[in-house]
Amino acid sequence: MASKGIGQIDEVIHGRLRLGIMTYLANAEVADFTELASALEATRGNLSVHLRKLEDAGYIEIEKSFLDRKPLTRARITKIGRAAFKAYVKAIADLLGDGG
Repeated sequence: MASKGIGQIDEVIHGRLRLGIMTYLANAEVADFTELASALEATRGNLSVHLRKLEDAGYIEIEKSFLDRKPLTRARITKIGRAAFKAYVKAIADLLGDGG
């Protein structure tokens, strides 16, 4: 029965916006805040909250700097984040019967 694996779903990643962030960063490695907000069609406030949750879990790192005197925030997936994302994708595949 597929529902037995439901407990393997990482709830930190599972939210729509957090899943989008992790998917984007798994492919891009690093992205700036504006790039993520645009790609995910997220408001700045909402994106900030979800980035913080992923950062608190150790799944991403946030780098803050300045470029031409303007703040620049960049997010990067961590090794822990990449492993968690891989496990998440496998858990979803297992639930769907694809075996990952």
